[in-house]
Formats: sequence, structure tokens, C-alpha cells
Amino acid sequence: MAAASSDLFFGGIEGGGTGSTAIILSNEGKVVGRSSGFGTNHWLIGLDECLHRVNVMVEEAKRTAAIDVCKPLASLGLSLSGLEKEEIQQQAVSIMKSKYPNCSNKYHMCCDTVGAIATSSDKGGIVLISGTGSNCQMLMPCGKTVNCGGWGHLMGDEGSAYWISHKAIKTVFDVEDGLVPSPFDVTYVKKRFFEHFKIDNLYGMLDHLYAKFDKAHVAGLCKALAVGAAEDKDLLCLHLFNQAGEVLGTHVRAVIQHMDDECQEVLLNSDKGLRITCVGAVWQSWELLRDGFIAGIKGSSDNTAVQVKRFSLVKLRESSAVGAAALGAKCAHYSLPIDYGSMVDEFFCYEFE
Repeated sequence: MAAASSDLFFGGIEGGGTGSTAIILSNEGKVVGRSSGFGTNHWLIGLDECLHRVNVMVEEAKRTAAIDVCKPLASLGLSLSGLEKEEIQQQAVSIMKSKYPNCSNKYHMCCDTVGAIATSSDKGGIVLISGTGSNCQMLMPCGKTVNCGGWGHLMGDEGSAYWISHKAIKTVFDVEDGLVPSPFDVTYVKKRFFEHFKIDNLYGMLDHLYAKFDKAHVAGLCKALAVGAAEDKDLLCLHLFNQAGEVLGTHVRAVIQHMDDECQEVLLNSDKGLRITCVGAVWQSWELLRDGFIAGIKGSSDNTAVQVKRFSLVKLRESSAVGAAALGAKCAHYSLPIDYGSMVDEFFCYEFE
């Protein structure tokens, strides 16, 4: 690829449903600017507002890098939650060029999973997101991608903060209605649920479910539930996180069934087995997810063709905006020198007997 002059800069955006990060890299692959902002999932806020927030973050990152905000970046990679559809990506590029001509000269658009994979490896891999929402994607060495989940809170978001919170709330409603009994006492969860939404009865929740519905705010209850599980050992909270771990492991088991022989050799049969890049705040509660996750990823040998014999979990040390920037740089015919080994930390490994 062509060499870049020392005054070229490459931007990247990591965008989720709750918050987003922008970074600017020099041509040497070093972070020189950074900013943060609100969520940038266009399904939640609309594409125009999403891209407005992107431009605001890029301008702030330029300021931290001492770059003229009116000087376009050489490229900008956007790795945003909900940005899977090609037609939406093309529309986003068009809007950025017309409304924000000083933002960047070139653009690369992809969903948040791709940016995370591109931050941890240039050979493909699996990323498992569990934040406000959830998603799992495998990028095969041949370039093919396979997804499981990522369809939003109405169709799933299994194992996410929203999913855990929703199940907790629904359990309380079901018990109060006498509809479905809970195997665990709901007193603790009900108290945390009412405190989070500042309500004193179930009718007070109706406003939050309709006129004032906010997915991120619902997902925010998960923090209190994590405390309930880890510190107060509430059995219902522990049960919810175990269920979340199991369904997250099942996501991985689903995508690996699409592996061809080359993919199995590269991704499944390395020294430490399958490496899974874990992204999102729910992974901070790994010890609560652990047993369920192991059970979920193992599954049943009777109904799966591809089995995981060993696996390792890693977290990104840097924002997946780095991977987004690397992908964007390729659109500007430049290969950023990324030290992928320094981008991740392993926090768990396991081998099945």
C-alpha cells in the first residue's frame, strides 16, 4: 500500500447503544486523539442523529490531537451497533460527505462486531458482545462472516444487560400477577427494580415501558443485579447471570457450526484453541457467567458437528475503534502498523475433558 505522509491521520469510531468512543491514529499506528460520546445505534436514535454524534466526537478527538477541526481525516472507520445493512452504510457515507465535508476524506462502515475482531486480529476470529445488547460474529479467514443474535431487544439480545434486566422485571411481574411462580424469592430483585426506576408499584413501570421507554435505562438495572449476585448472593440474581452465561456460550456454539476445514484449522485448532474476544460491560461479571458459559459452549455432542475442545477468552485493551480505524485506513490505501498482540488480555482459558 502507498506510504502516508507524517501529517495524515486516521480515525475510528466504536459505537454502541449506550456510549461511543472516537480515536485518531497517526500513520505510525499510535493513538494521538480520543473522545467519547452518547450511543450511536441508528435504530434507536435515527441515522441523522447518529452521524451528528459521530461528527461531534471526531471534532473533539481532533482537538485533543491538536488537529484543525476543519481539516478532514485521511479516513474514518465507523464500527457501530446496528450498522450491518449495506444500503444503510452507503446512505451513511453519503450523509457524512454532504453534511460534514470536513470530517474525513474516506469512510469505511461496518457493525460493531467487525471492528472488535479487526482490533484483536488480522486473521479473523470470533467476537461476543454483551453490553446493552448482545451479538456474536465469526469472521472466517476466507472473509465470510457468520452471525448469531444482534437482532435487538424485541427479538432477543440474549445474555445482554437489557436481557438480564428484562428477565428480572418480568419475573417480578409474573410473581405479582400469580401467573408464573419463581423458583427463587423475588423480594431482593423487586426492591432493586423499584429503586432503579423510582417507582413504588408495578403501575409506575408503565410509563417506562411505553411513553418513556429507554433501552439503555432498562439495561442499567443490570448493575444492581450484578451487585445482588456477587456481593449479596441473592439466588434469583445468581440464577439470571447463570442463564445469561449459558445463552452467550450457545451463541458461540451456533456460529462455529459454519466453520469450513480452513477455518477450523486457523481458529479452532491453535495452541489455546478457540479465542473469543469479549466486548461489553456484562463481561465485568465473568465469575457470575462462568459456569453457565462453559455449559452453553459445550452443548451436546449429539446435535452439533463441530465441538470446542478448548477455548480462551480475551478482552480488548484498547477500544475497537482501533480496528475500525485500521479498516478505514485500507480505504485510503494505507496499512496501519497495529501490534495485535498488545491489543488484548486473556482472562480465562478452559479445556474440556
